[in-house]
Amino acid sequence: MVSSEQMQNIEKEMFSMGMPVEALMEKVGIGISSWILDRQGLIENGAIVLVGPGHNGGDGLVVARELYMAGVEISIWCPFPLKKELTQKHFDYAMHIGIENLEYKPDSNSDLLWIEALFGLGQSRIISDEIFHLLNSKKKFSPDKLISIDVPAGLDSDNGNTISNTSCIASSTLSLGLFKSGLIQDSAIDSVGDLERVDIGIPDKILADLPETQPLRISFSDLSTFDWPQPRKNKSKYQRGRVLVVAGSDKYRGAASLALSGALASGVGSVSAFLPKSVSDSLWSTHPEILLGGDLDTFPDGSSDFSRALSEVDLNRFDSILLGPGLGIPIEKVCFAAELQDFKGLLVLDADAINRLSLTSKGWDWLNDRNGPTWLTPHMEEFKRLFPSIDFSNTLKAGTEAAKICGSSILLKCAHSVISDPGGRIWQIGQANSSVARTGFGDVLAGFVSGIGASGFACNQKFDTDLLAASALMHAYSGAFCSEGSTASTICSFLGELIKKNSS
Repeated sequence: MVSSEQMQNIEKEMFSMGMPVEALMEKVGIGISSWILDRQGLIENGAIVLVGPGHNGGDGLVVARELYMAGVEISIWCPFPLKKELTQKHFDYAMHIGIENLEYKPDSNSDLLWIEALFGLGQSRIISDEIFHLLNSKKKFSPDKLISIDVPAGLDSDNGNTISNTSCIASSTLSLGLFKSGLIQDSAIDSVGDLERVDIGIPDKILADLPETQPLRISFSDLSTFDWPQPRKNKSKYQRGRVLVVAGSDKYRGAASLALSGALASGVGSVSAFLPKSVSDSLWSTHPEILLGGDLDTFPDGSSDFSRALSEVDLNRFDSILLGPGLGIPIEKVCFAAELQDFKGLLVLDADAINRLSLTSKGWDWLNDRNGPTWLTPHMEEFKRLFPSIDFSNTLKAGTEAAKICGSSILLKCAHSVISDPGGRIWQIGQANSSVARTGFGDVLAGFVSGIGASGFACNQKFDTDLLAASALMHAYSGAFCSEGSTASTICSFLGELIKKNSS
């Protein structure tokens, strides 16, 4: 994913290598028109191209020409004076070959496809109320017949926020060259619609010059390319990864059960647990595979106290420890697990473990004293509590800064979850599905990444944050495609099937 400045620099470098500006505009316009022609239902009643003053408008005029030559009933509307010479040339040619130029604003009640090519990349111009209401009226009457070229009008392509609180609401956005980072942010979801990429032939030489810390958009198709941990066939269960889950309370019993189910779905060799007695008493009937290490103490308010449990066991017997799901937050002030600082394996902090850490005097700085790797899996409110001084308006930047200062990898859970590591590398899940925004999915995710992390640790493979990113992506995929249902409990068996298939 790139910023608007990076994309503009990429285009400039292509031009400096000899690519004519005219040729690139032709490539863009032909690519977009081909995409549209492949979807005949969009243009069965014809189309209108909304032409802006710059090169985005020029792209739109090439599209209009190609559709016209393919026999589509097409017209254009230019609400602004044209400012770019190349755009003016394409306009003149469109007029000569007979494309209609509308004198008045188009009728938003029609079933024509509108192709919005008003501003494009790096826009800062505030769209007028007239155009804003016109575009939104079109979206209201024909919700599947408004597409934007590169960036919807009125949307900041770097952070996904609207400019002056208004933007076009597109059914599809065709991002040119590379995905613009702003288009994948949660704030842009309603404006962007379905996001597609149009290839413009960027040379590999230019792509190779991008930094290693360039944000990466990951999608479900990437799951088949990832190298999952591969335990040797002669390894015992204890050599296939050992995870300890410390979770649950009298107030939140279900969270512990779901976290355990997520850990089991990971295929890890052994799962142990410290749980409140209200959960452990029935563990044999719900999760007979779990090794019960003991019971957690309970504070008067019903939240769990894990201090005694952690002090009575050799933590370095485990490859990963999950702490947090459903523990509750005690009213009284408590210390935060000093024993975990010397733990050399993977520590996964979720939910109330993060909330408790945020209440300590050291806060996130406690993580820098850890002797092993740490993964944090907060949702946005938990993230804000732990990192109150970080500007969270841009999740990519917020995740990157937080990971660097605390020396830990972070999975910031949102519609397009962000995964970042202390070295500055960052991933973002590019496909959002509202079915995963349900109670319990975070508990399953915490258990699942803890199990996958333990397996990776035990396999002596390169242990890296890309393992966390891939695990989060598989969890999102399960929420989107599990055919048996959409509850947190249901996706666990689907997750187990996926991990078995991908690691075989």
